[in-house]
Amino acid sequence: MAKTNPAKFLRQVRQEVRKVTWPSRKETSVTTAMVFVMVALASVFLMSVDWVFAQLVQVIFGFGG
Repeated sequence: MAKTNPAKFLRQVRQEVRKVTWPSRKETSVTTAMVFVMVALASVFLMSVDWVFAQLVQVIFGFGG
């Protein structure tokens, strides 16, 4: 593996960072909102599945809850 000195490494990092296309503030806020909505939906779904399984266990085995 080739050795690179720290100064050359930092130059390469700066060159790569310049190539990055950064999202706008609006894109970032929309994406963040979408993530929160999806987390909320997943939470409600998993809570519902947990409740259904708890009810089944209670009916089948007669204990819990």
